[in-house]
Amino acid sequence: MNSLLLVAGAGFLAGAMNALAGGGSFVSLPALIFAGVPSVQANASSTIALFPGGLASAWAYRDGLGPVGAVSLRPLLVMTLAGGALGAILLLYTSPKAFNFVLPWLLLLASLALAFGRRLGEQMRRRWTIRPSVVLAVQFALGIYGGYFGGAVGIMMIAVWGLLDSSDLKRLSAPRTLLVSVANSMAVLIFIAARVVHWPETLVMLVAAIAGGYGGAQIGRRAPVTIIRAGTLVLTACITVVFFIRAYAPGLL
Repeated sequence: MNSLLLVAGAGFLAGAMNALAGGGSFVSLPALIFAGVPSVQANASSTIALFPGGLASAWAYRDGLGPVGAVSLRPLLVMTLAGGALGAILLLYTSPKAFNFVLPWLLLLASLALAFGRRLGEQMRRRWTIRPSVVLAVQFALGIYGGYFGGAVGIMMIAVWGLLDSSDLKRLSAPRTLLVSVANSMAVLIFIAARVVHWPETLVMLVAAIAGGYGGAQIGRRAPVTIIRAGTLVLTACITVVFFIRAYAPGLL
C-alpha cells in the first residue's frame, strides 16, 4: 500500500510537471524503481502511465498541426513511428544491469536539454541551417530516443526544427506534441505486447497523472514562469545526482 501511495503521489507530480514545464518522467520513473519495479519495466510502465496526458495535449493542439518548415508532417510521422518502435525494442533487449548503468546519463542528457535546450536552439539558429533530409534523419534518431527513454525529447525536436530556414517557432508546439505522442504510442503498443508493464502501479500512476495534469494547468495560469522553471530544474538535477550515486557509488546511499 505504501508503494502505491508513492506511485500515486509521483504520478500526480509528474502530470503537473508535464503540464507546467515538462520533465514528468524524472519523477515517475524513479518512483516506480523505488517502489520495487525493475528499471527496464519501470521505464516501460512510466511511458504508459504518462501517455494519456500527452495524447490529450496532442488533441488539444490539433488545429495547429502543419508542416515543419519545408518538411511535411507525413514523413516526420513515419520517421518518428519507425524510430519509436526501434527504441522500444532496444529497451526490451537491454538488460536491467546495462539500463541501470546508462540511466543516469540519459537523465543528465534530458536535464541539460531542459536547462539549455531553448537557449542553445536560439544560438544554433543564428549560425546554421540544415536541409530537410537531415531533419528527417535526426527525427528518426529522436524517435529512437523517445521510444527508448524520451526525457525532454520535445525540446530536442524544437531545437532541430528551428534550424530550418522557414520554421515558425511559435507554431511548432502542435507538431512537437503530436510527434512525441507518436513515438510514445509505438512504445506503448510494444511494451504491452511484450508484457513488461506492471499494471497495478501503472494504472494508479496513470489516474494520478491525469489529475496532476489538470491541477498543473490551473497552477500554471497563476504561478510565475521563472519559479516553475527553477523548481523543475532543481528537482531534475537532484534526481539525476541521486541516480549517478545509485549507479556508481551504491555504498554512499
